[in-house]
Amino acid sequence: QRMSRLYEKFILEYYRREHPRLNASASFIDWALDDGVADGLPAMRSDITLSARGRVLIIDAKYYTSTMQSNFDKRTVHSANLYQIFAYVKNKQIAFERAGESVEVSGMLLYAATDEDIQPDATYRMSGNLISATTLDLDRSFEEIRAQLDGIADTLTGPSAPAS
Repeated sequence: QRMSRLYEKFILEYYRREHPRLNASASFIDWALDDGVADGLPAMRSDITLSARGRVLIIDAKYYTSTMQSNFDKRTVHSANLYQIFAYVKNKQIAFERAGESVEVSGMLLYAATDEDIQPDATYRMSGNLISATTLDLDRSFEEIRAQLDGIADTLTGPSAPAS
């Protein structure tokens, strides 16, 4: 559990430090309720929410021993993780729409890579939003890790200028 929390904090603090043009936070997401009654509903809090230029990316950082589940001998994204990120994205999208804001909301399951043969690496369009599942290989050099995290940031803002 501590490694999972450390993984989440590393990614959040990386974006806060290395990409100040992004608003990087671990934010609460309100349920899009029709009647306002939230009794008994769990709180929704993203691990990492990045926003810039009318775009929001909600990242759910996952640190597991297995990045995928086995379902009838088929490797798939963890069901509960997919449902969770989908709920975050749809509720955040509805909040923007109700406020009259035109914001593109997407979600990402960012698993710490394991030594398994099959790793998640796909993007899906679900009910108008992009949801992706991919891995970050922490066994790589920091420059390779940086390049992947920077690439994620670039999906919101476009490529950043090279560091001098």
